[in-house]
This record gives sequence, C-alpha cells and structure tokens, in this order.
Amino acid sequence: MPDQSLPPPTPPRDMPHPGPRPLAVHLATQGLLMMTWPLGLSGWNSGSLCSKPPSADCSPAPADPKAEAAPLDALLADVRAAGIDPATFGRAVDAEARHRLGAFLDGVEGYRGHAYRREGLDPPAVWRRGSTVLRDFSETPTEPERRARARDGPPILLAPSLINRGYILNLSRQRGFAPYLAWRGLRPVLVDWGAPGEAEQGFTLSDYVARLEAALDHVRERTGRNPVLLGYCMGGLLALALAQRRHSDLAGLVLLATPWDFHADRAAAQGRLATALAPWIDPVLAVHDALPVDLLQAAFATIDPPSIGRKFRGFAHLSPRGAAARHFVAMEDWLNDGVPLAGAVAQETLRGWYGANTTARGEWRVDGRPVRPESVTIPAFVVVPQRDRIVPAVSARALGRALPQATVREPPLGHVGMITGRRAVAQVHDPLVRWVLRITRGKA
Repeated sequence: MPDQSLPPPTPPRDMPHPGPRPLAVHLATQGLLMMTWPLGLSGWNSGSLCSKPPSADCSPAPADPKAEAAPLDALLADVRAAGIDPATFGRAVDAEARHRLGAFLDGVEGYRGHAYRREGLDPPAVWRRGSTVLRDFSETPTEPERRARARDGPPILLAPSLINRGYILNLSRQRGFAPYLAWRGLRPVLVDWGAPGEAEQGFTLSDYVARLEAALDHVRERTGRNPVLLGYCMGGLLALALAQRRHSDLAGLVLLATPWDFHADRAAAQGRLATALAPWIDPVLAVHDALPVDLLQAAFATIDPPSIGRKFRGFAHLSPRGAAARHFVAMEDWLNDGVPLAGAVAQETLRGWYGANTTARGEWRVDGRPVRPESVTIPAFVVVPQRDRIVPAVSARALGRALPQATVREPPLGHVGMITGRRAVAQVHDPLVRWVLRITRGKA
C-alpha cells in the first residue's frame, strides 16, 4: 500500500521566515565581499568558497605577489591621476563597504521578522500518493460564473520542479499563476510533489514519471477529458517523458523554461551549478539518502554571490507595509523552502543531465526507453525566457526545435519572472490560455 501521508504542515505564524538559506554561507560571503575592499573592487575572483569535498585539499595555490598587486597598483594610479588622495579614497571605500554590509544585515533582519505569512491559498488535496498530492484550482474563482467555467473548462495538469515547492505556481493572491488560469476558464490541477518521504527515498526519475502518470489518470477520470500537460523547469522534462509514453491521452504539452541541451552554454548558470555540486554528491550520499536542501541552496548561491547582497540591501529600503515588500518576502520564502533531492534522482540529474548532457545526447532513459522529443507529435507550446539565468535560452530553445508541432515564444523575462512578474500575464499567461482554448476547442 502506498504511503498516504500528506506533506508536513505549514509552520506556525510565530516562526521566522526560513532564509536566506544557508544563512551562515550568505553572511560569510557578503562579509568577504564587502569587508575585503580590494576584492570587492576587482570582482568575485574565485567564484565561490571551497567547492571540494571535505577530504580534499582546499589550501590556496602559492600567490604571485606581482600579479596580485598589479590591479590594485593600476587602480591607485588612476586615483592619483584624478587628484584624489589614495588614503582618503581607501577610507571612503572602506566606509562604503561597511555601509553596504550593514544594509544587507538590515535587509535580512527585516525579511526574517516581516509580518507576511502565506496562508489559506492552496485548495485542499483531491488525490494523494506517497508525499504527492493534487490540488484542483477550479474552485478558486470567487465569481460563481467563473467557477462554473473553470469546472467545465479544459483541464491542465501542472507539473513543477522536484527541487522547489510547487506553490511558485500559486505564490500569492496577487501573483497566482494557477488561480489566474482558472479565472480565465481553464481547470488547473497542480502536482504538489512534497518532500521525499519513506516511499520516495529510493525513487529514480522513472518513478517520478510513473507518479505523474498516476496523477494524469486521476485527472482524466475526474474531468472526463484528456488534459493539457504543463511542465515548469525540471518538471518540463518529466512532462516530456510522460507525453512520449501517453501522447494519445493528452490534448497538448506546455513546457515553460525547460532545459534540454545542458552543454549549450557551459559558462552559464547550469554549468556553474553542476561544477559546484559535483564534488559533493558522492560524499554526501554516502551518509544521506537524499541531497540536503542547504547544500542545494549553497550551490545556487554560487551562481551570482553579489546578487544576494544587492537584493537584501534593496529590500531594506522598502516600506514593510508595501506590496513590493510583501512580494519580496513571498518570493524569498519560496526560494528558501526547497526540498531534498532523492539520491538516485540527484545522480541522474546532476551527473546525467548537467554533467553528461544525457538529454540532448539521446541517452536519458525512462523505464529503459530513450526520451526523444521528436517522437512527441501532439501540439506543444514552448516558452523560452530570454533573460533566464537558471535555464539559458539556448538550452531550452533546443527542445523547442526538436518538438515537431511546437509553438515557441521567447518573452524578455526571467526564469521566475515568467510566472510571477508584472509582465507575465500579458507575455506568457494570456498567450498560453489562448493556445489551450484553441487546441481543445470542440474536444470534450
């Protein structure tokens, strides 16, 4: 019998916000960036803290004093040429670094103590299997006529990533993707994966595709119609694999910011993330069944360490009661509310997808069968955000080219902005709704 337990409950209201995680890493990183001012002026030279496993030697290579002094000497020469006293300049830079670090700490403290809590937004579960539940959003519109339209509308099964919580697709009352689809007359049903429980500890990607297949069967039975299957980020690859297996039971396929060619831009975030995590996978999984959340969060932090300081300094200047501050807290809560990655899934994704590019090379297999987008001939809607720093556009674009019946859009948005940004409705959500209504018209 499958584990019927639900995901853990939402923390009580008096608990602090969960981030930024891991807090010690962020504090140390921002301290290094701001207080060692020559390093701050010349950029983040090393890219990250020691990225080797604990058993490895992390001692720095012997320094070349002349090479290290050259950039600073050139800077001081420019300062003198401008008629500025170098000592005065140094004190000003030091004061600015301390000011920025203080503003970062103020922003972190303001975030952790903010009054916003995400409560009462998710519909109750209508199906569960292990730690996974389904949430039907057809009841979320407040107007009776719109509720009726959603219940009778084309069903769309939403599959988010396994790493981050699925409520990015229902972030807040003002920025809710799934409720907006229901308001427009679709019937969204969200897969809430939950954290891996006892039943999922040994899961592979094939097991998660099978779990998504069981959810598909429930939606077809519940609605009496073949749904459109939508996958976001990592969830898009699971959706692609299921579409290959069950294309006759789907009305269409939607892929949002879904990677495919992981080596198309090795200098981008995908490559840096894989580099940061690769040395840690085996040592960590030797003692844990899953890759811990804080390790994943620390790896994501290496993508752009200065950006963490910038965003919290910006938050420190916002009015705590304003909409911008509430949205910031909602986003940060989601970013820091990740879940562990089952060990076998970590190996398949980080070593397989990221490391060996098994997807684009045709070597990624689900239940022994290679996943080939060219075999998925149902209508597809592919969104490739041009400003995506998590999934480079060139990686997602390769998947759009491989699907035989793909409509591809490339809005000037980012990975999360395409879901929760102010321009997302006009540039992504509305075109998606129109496409779904067009391909499902007359298909009861």
